[in-house]
Amino acid sequence: MNSVSRFFRFVPLLGLLFGLLAFAGPGLKKTTVAKNLTMGVPDGFAPLPDEGIAAKYPAQRRPLAVFASPNGQVGLSVSQKPTNFSNRDYGMLLKIYKASIQNMYGKVQFLREDIHTINKRDFVVLEFVSTVADNRRGGGNLAAIRKYQLVQYAIEGEQLYVFTFDAPANEQAKWQPVAQAAMESIVMK
Repeated sequence: MNSVSRFFRFVPLLGLLFGLLAFAGPGLKKTTVAKNLTMGVPDGFAPLPDEGIAAKYPAQRRPLAVFASPNGQVGLSVSQKPTNFSNRDYGMLLKIYKASIQNMYGKVQFLREDIHTINKRDFVVLEFVSTVADNRRGGGNLAAIRKYQLVQYAIEGEQLYVFTFDAPANEQAKWQPVAQAAMESIVMK
């Protein structure tokens, strides 16, 4: 058998392989966020520089890490703050954070609210689409801002870790599987 006919015998297999790779799920790059904390960051996302973090998160306690899509409209952040709660309080934390989110936004549609185990660690998980009025540009009848968000909370020692993925709501179908894969990749030791 000549080499050309052998090649054409494998063409269907190559097509199947490329097809499977196209639907294999979002590409994530394993990234060390802090000591004993790694997670998958979506391909193409880049760390925000310090001045970008300061502008987007003007709080006293800055996030451990912030990653943004190339166009800057999609973000992944990890923050840490002291807490008096323990991992035995997750049921109560789920209620507290759900109520806090409902108070923060004009309208919230929860897609998921539970306690989920990832890599042998429990997380409080809140996935939702939020809507707020856009009052930044001086009023008028401006369209509301809608965002898809997936937020996970975990307690390690006396620290609360918050993992947040946000994207425009009109791109939810594209980013929801990426957000879920990134959150499922979290490893805390």
